[in-house]
Amino acid sequence: MNNLWNALTRRKTDDVIECESKLARVLNVFDLTALGVGSTLGLGVYVLAGAVAYDKAGPAVTLSFFIAAVASAFAGICYAEFAARVPKAGSAYVYSYVTVGEFVAFTIGWNLILEYVIGTASVASGLSGYFDSLLGKKMSNALGSALPINVGFLGAYPDFLAFAMVLLLTALLAFGVKESSFLNNIFTSVNLITICIVLIAGSINADPNNWFIPVDKVPEGFGKGGFMPYGFAGVMAGAAKCFYGFVGFDCIATTGEEAINPKRNIPLAIVISLIIIFLSYFGVSTVLTMMLPYYDQDPNAPFPTAFESINWNTVKWIVTLGAVFALCTSLLGAMFPLPRVLYAMANDGIIFKKLSAVNNRTQTPLIATIVSGVFASIMALIFDLNQLIDMMSIGTLLAYTIVAICVLVLRYEDDLKAESEEIVVVTASTIFRQLFNFNSYRRPNILSSSITKVSIVLFAVVCIVWCSLDKVYEFGSMPSIISLSILTVILILIMIIIAMQPISTIELTFKVPLVPVIPCLSVFANLYLMFQLDVFTWIRFLIWIALGYMAYFMYGIWHSTQIQRNRNHIEAAMKLQHQYTNHAFESDAKTNEFNKNSVVEKI
Repeated sequence: MNNLWNALTRRKTDDVIECESKLARVLNVFDLTALGVGSTLGLGVYVLAGAVAYDKAGPAVTLSFFIAAVASAFAGICYAEFAARVPKAGSAYVYSYVTVGEFVAFTIGWNLILEYVIGTASVASGLSGYFDSLLGKKMSNALGSALPINVGFLGAYPDFLAFAMVLLLTALLAFGVKESSFLNNIFTSVNLITICIVLIAGSINADPNNWFIPVDKVPEGFGKGGFMPYGFAGVMAGAAKCFYGFVGFDCIATTGEEAINPKRNIPLAIVISLIIIFLSYFGVSTVLTMMLPYYDQDPNAPFPTAFESINWNTVKWIVTLGAVFALCTSLLGAMFPLPRVLYAMANDGIIFKKLSAVNNRTQTPLIATIVSGVFASIMALIFDLNQLIDMMSIGTLLAYTIVAICVLVLRYEDDLKAESEEIVVVTASTIFRQLFNFNSYRRPNILSSSITKVSIVLFAVVCIVWCSLDKVYEFGSMPSIISLSILTVILILIMIIIAMQPISTIELTFKVPLVPVIPCLSVFANLYLMFQLDVFTWIRFLIWIALGYMAYFMYGIWHSTQIQRNRNHIEAAMKLQHQYTNHAFESDAKTNEFNKNSVVEKI
């Protein structure tokens, strides 16, 4: 049992004989920012804004995007610190491997695979739906009647266009990272120009009265009118959907072995891209809901419908072409990190080692790229957009939660130097005093670090209870107010206890500000959004996790390269000890010889 626990908690270390990464370092700040913006500003701008406004939040979709942006910003800041700490390919997978252990890292990596596969498939499905909407639904009607899929949890028909687009993108990414990055930069520039056109043209035709439509003019089934026609619950349900629109910036963090100066450029690119993304979403959703009443939005292609309704056909086609380029960029950004995560996990031996092979000519993980492309294309073929969006969010939110937890663990991690300077005697009294740091320790130690870790676990558990009670009780009812208020006080008390512990003094190029407040808020926000997902999403998620654990316990736990790394460290330590012992023996021998000669001379 002890050996199993050691295997599950072994942490990733650099091998003493490990060579430099084979991946090419070619990506600068502009490339990384364009990658983050391009992978995120796509489906959310051109499809999601209208879809959420239509039947979830109404004009309050702007608030939904803001709430989702805050949750994503917390996660993005945590990602930025980890990118400064661990500039390796693999994103949250590597971060959790270094800080928490192999089993948690595999769980995160497995979920990142799901995130990026579904992300690629969903963008391809959305792009296909955009084309279909422009063609008057001819493609979907033809395929639906000729090749119907009569299975409840699959799409209505096989989407061959989405399937073909993912395979084409796979070929592009397999060709080379710099070439695909150059194309991504062009498409992202076109995307931002299109968004500017939308903002200017939409502002000219904006009517603020569309935010305050009286209830008697609202068609049946579309809420109560006004700014929040579906109430606060609709805003939060919309936020859970809008969160999908911010998924993708974390692909920047997967380029740790291909970025130039990753400790500086990756955090900078994450912050810049999140600012651009939020301003774009907020502005676009504002002008869209002011141009056209929320109940007249087209959930599949809102902008062509909006500009057609005001007879601005030229702008309609400019925006339509820009949207196609943008969705292509988003498709590229969604697909880009997937083979990198597979490469990182395979390189560590916890999934099949063949996936870590890097092609000498293209300097890309070729086999991982092809496998991930085929997998994503099959998903795009058989699932529809709404199913894909729901399946994607839960794995992403879990990854974000683990990253925030890892930030807290590392900030308050015990320091070996501190242990040698200050001996900590663990008793009930010292534990109680350490809760509020009455012991006045200046550096983290075993006791303060352990208190922090226990507090983090308790914080997550209380968050889960809070979210569960929020689902059980009606929002605003007396039981809801009393129970949630008590739990909120407990959460604040736990944050105060964490904040009182001594913090690690390690210097980094970027650090999360206001620790532990921001990481704790990130954990709470992510768990809250996870509880907004339906039970079928949780069932599909648990099935995926079960398949992953089968693969890990049958293959990964036995073939992990960390086993050999640990052996190399032990051998290196023994060799160093042997050299030290020999040196000490030789010194003693020389000293004895010198003393003997001195005695002889005296005699």
